[in-house]
Amino acid sequence: MNICFRVDASTNIGTGHIMRCLTFAEELRESGHTIYFVCRLHHGNLSHLIAEKGFFIYTLKNYEKKYISPNQIKHGSWLGTSIEQDALETKKVLLSCEVQFDWMIIDHYAIDKSWEQKIKELVPNILVIDDLADREHVCDILLDQNYYSNAYERYYGLIPKNCKLLLGPEYALLREEFIKLHESTKLNSKHKTVLIFYGGSDPTNDTIKAINAIESFDLTVHVVVGPTNQNKEKIEELCINKNMTFHYNINYMAKLMLLADFAICAGGSTTWERYCLGTPAVLTAVAYNQIELCENVHELGIDQYIGVHDSISSDSIKTAVESFLNINDITKLSDKARKIVDGNGKKRVSKYLSL
Repeated sequence: MNICFRVDASTNIGTGHIMRCLTFAEELRESGHTIYFVCRLHHGNLSHLIAEKGFFIYTLKNYEKKYISPNQIKHGSWLGTSIEQDALETKKVLLSCEVQFDWMIIDHYAIDKSWEQKIKELVPNILVIDDLADREHVCDILLDQNYYSNAYERYYGLIPKNCKLLLGPEYALLREEFIKLHESTKLNSKHKTVLIFYGGSDPTNDTIKAINAIESFDLTVHVVVGPTNQNKEKIEELCINKNMTFHYNINYMAKLMLLADFAICAGGSTTWERYCLGTPAVLTAVAYNQIELCENVHELGIDQYIGVHDSISSDSIKTAVESFLNINDITKLSDKARKIVDGNGKKRVSKYLSL
């Protein structure tokens, strides 16, 4: 089959949407499908990475003037243009490929049913990856890999009656590096190791806040910074001064996650990577669309959610870290997390595209 992804990355959007789509794309390619990507050239885009992975990549123009969306979609400005214009440009790309597409996979908070209806004229099947449940879709499959106590209720009235819902961490799209280490054992030594990571861009600058919060603890600390982080040099200097290990744009995140007794990080898709390897965390919502997920996973009793980034101080993080260090047997949290995510999510989702 010919399958196209419509997904973006930027310093504002972050890198998570692209990363999980690349994970799924690699699984689909291994199954014999031909994969295409359509991405807009926002500042901080990852089009080069998609090309390096060997996929067909078609780019849409970046309009320098900041776009303010007139519609009711909360993240409408993330497209960088109107939803009508984006759909028109995407259709032109699809037609230029001169192949019949079987599936369009959309991972974009700014796209809704009006865009999807236009693409349906060219592509018979649509899979939407979402977790906001804040807009209507015209799709055949909707994937939401996050945990919510009211998962099915959230999408009531937002999707067609015949749409297949794939909900929960059992469908989490994880890279092979995490899956391979799922059964590996953590060291669980008395001297604790902590991982600090706030995504590919960290626009809220929470990495520095976390570094300052734990400098007084006797911990082995690994700080990971992504490719679009604007404060890379400052963070690296802080790590050197505070005897912490700095990692930039790495390809061994799973190994660091396995080493860590716990993490200090943001909510989002990284949650399920951590759970696959049994790594609990002190969680901060770095965007308002992460709040609901953070609150729900907090109820599972594995992570400790401390609030939204703009209400969190270094002292808040320090207090949460102290509580983790006082847990008698952190391996119980680790085992609980691993049972929630087994790493087979992308294979489960892939099968539905072939039905």
